[in-house]
Parts: sequence; structure tokens; C-alpha cells
Amino acid sequence: MLTTIIYRSHIGKNTSEPEVKKFIEKANQRNAEAAVTGILLFDGEHFLQLLEGPEEEVETIYRVICEDSRHFSLTELLRDYSVERHFGNAGMELFDLRNYEKSAVLDAVLARATSKFKLTYDDRTLQFIKTFVECENKASYLELSESEQWQFELNEQPELVAEHSEELPYTFGFQPVINPSSRKILSYEAKMRAADGQSPLKFFAGLQRDEIYEVDLASKQTALEMAKSLGLNDYTLVLKLLPMTFVKNPEAVSFLLAAIEANGFVPQQIVISIAEDSVVNEDETFNAEIMKLKRAGIRLAIDNFGAGMAGLLLLTRIQPELVMVDSDMLRDVHKNGPKQAINQSIIKICSSLEIQVIASGITQIEEWSWLRLAGVKAFQGELFAGVLPRKLPAINWPVRH
Repeated sequence: MLTTIIYRSHIGKNTSEPEVKKFIEKANQRNAEAAVTGILLFDGEHFLQLLEGPEEEVETIYRVICEDSRHFSLTELLRDYSVERHFGNAGMELFDLRNYEKSAVLDAVLARATSKFKLTYDDRTLQFIKTFVECENKASYLELSESEQWQFELNEQPELVAEHSEELPYTFGFQPVINPSSRKILSYEAKMRAADGQSPLKFFAGLQRDEIYEVDLASKQTALEMAKSLGLNDYTLVLKLLPMTFVKNPEAVSFLLAAIEANGFVPQQIVISIAEDSVVNEDETFNAEIMKLKRAGIRLAIDNFGAGMAGLLLLTRIQPELVMVDSDMLRDVHKNGPKQAINQSIIKICSSLEIQVIASGITQIEEWSWLRLAGVKAFQGELFAGVLPRKLPAINWPVRH
């Protein structure tokens, strides 16, 4: 079985065209020796390359390409498998689009195809080539600057330790959601941890199903007490709850409202975050409880958006004010074409519905930079601030270097 990879990149500003021709000659020989073939399109600014061959050899060559400093903003567009090669004549065949009339380029590409089945314009591989040749989506090229560099300024938080009313097998840390461009803290999300500061999964694994929902609700009283003791009463607070907690606890909304008031918050400061990848078995009851929340002034967020199967449907049902995009959907987004396309669609949908997008789980400067170009303003993740049980973490604010 053959592996196919298609990527797009931008030529480096210090890379000359004679240098391009020279490294293509070397690459052609290297690829041919590894039984990797393909085609390389160049329009004077961007490259689009198709690589195909044995999986291990293609992966090895692609890793070398990714590390090459003579181009930047490399984005993987397709990774697929096939039973035969599309272009098997050369290790790397260069097509300089400037030497062809637009109307003739595709025919010239097709003429070099080696597939025993004639390539047609509905072939997905050819569609990438066609789109690149016709410059149909250049507006969607969100490219990081080759020379852009950032450093971070650490902003320490007050040395406070959160308190709560009783000893419990769990605690909370408060991770900020920030707008790095305006250096503004938008909210704090209460994140549960085991008493030793580690993940609470082991603790929850020891509970019966109904006990999980009871603890899930009761723990929000603790989160609010701790937020108060940390001086967060002037901030928006995000509390995460399982959807079935509302179904299994008929008094959940009343409990939350009482806890909010008892700790000096008002409902308008609270965002209840519902995980998209959680199962909801009783839709009507869940919807009714969500309406109670909204009537009380509490805002809603869909968490882990993109991780489950109900995302777009849930978006229509509960009309949240915020969407927190799943971290797996954002990991390496700056170099992953499918993730870029999906995230641009999410951003566009949410913009049309006046829903704020929060990019969560951000760990790399490049992820943040790409999402910022895509229009996201709210961010959360280890790049900016981690989770410290019972304390407020220091915040790293980016500064252009």
C-alpha cells in the first residue's frame, strides 16, 4: 500500500530561485533512491508538493522537508493511502506555473500522470492541484510570518491559598481565559483536581454512576467558596458540569443559584460549561434545566467542542454564549490543513451566531499565532498559565520581540 502526502508552503525570503532548482535536483535523486515519487508546483511564492511511495520512506522524507529552513508556514493538506501512484515518473518533478498558461497547466499535469486509471477532475488529489493552480482559496492561507518572534512577560498573582469549609478528596485550581493582545483576563475556569493535585479520574472511578452526578454538583459549592477566598468575585467564573448532572438532580439549578449568592457572586458572572462529548440520555429534561439556567441569568458554554458527535446539533439546541474548542482539534493547527479548515468553519459559524470562541489547551506559540490570525481573541492553556491547586497561577503575556 502506498502513502500519499500533499503539503503547501511559502518560499523563504532568502531562498533564491537558482537555489530552488539546485535542491530540487538533489531531492529528485534522493526521492528516487527511496522509491518516492511525486510532483512539485511552484508559483514564485508558494510550493505545493505531492509525495507518494512506501509509508516509512515518505514519512522520512517528509520529516526532512518539514525541518528545511528554505521554506516556512508548511501546512499538511492531505495524508492518504492508495493502491497505485498518481505520478510515478520522477522522484520530484518541478512545475513552475509561471511557464504555463493557466488553462494549460492541468492538462500538462495530467499528461505526466502514471495511474492506469485516467485521472479526472473529481479526483481528490487532482482537486488540490487544481485549487492551487487556479488560486481559488489563497484568502484562506493564514501564514505565520517567517521573522515573527515573541517573548513572554511573567505576571505573578497574589500569594493566596484558597480555603473551603471541609476536608474533601478533591480540590480546584483556577485557570485564566485571557485575551493576549489586550492583556486582559476574561474569566477563570474552576478545574477539579484530586486532593494531591493530580487528575481526579481515579477518584471518580471509585464512585457509582449516580454518585458521580451528586459529587459533580456538590463540588461547585467548593469551587465557589475557593474562588471567593482567592478574591475572584470581580471576575467571570466558568464552572464545568456533566449534562446528566442536571437530569439526575432536579434541584441542581436551585442549588447552584444558592451557592452563587452565598459566596458573593451574581448569576451573570457565572458560565456553566457543558462537555460536548458527554452523553445526554433524557433530552427534554436536560433542555428544561438549561432553560432554567438561562432564565436565571447564567451563561452557557459548550466545552470540548469538536471532540464528540453532537457539536453542531447541541449548538442549535442550547444556544450557548461561548464555545471552548477541544484542545486536540487545536494541537498543531498551524501546520495541519484539515484542522485549519474545520477551525475556520467553527469560527465563521460562531461569528454568525455571535458566540465567542475560546481556544483551549494552547501549548505552542505557533498555535496561538495561527488562531489569532484566524480571528480568535480568547485563549487558555499552558502557554499562558497552568493550573495550580488552591492558587492562582502566574500569567505569561506575549510580547513581540
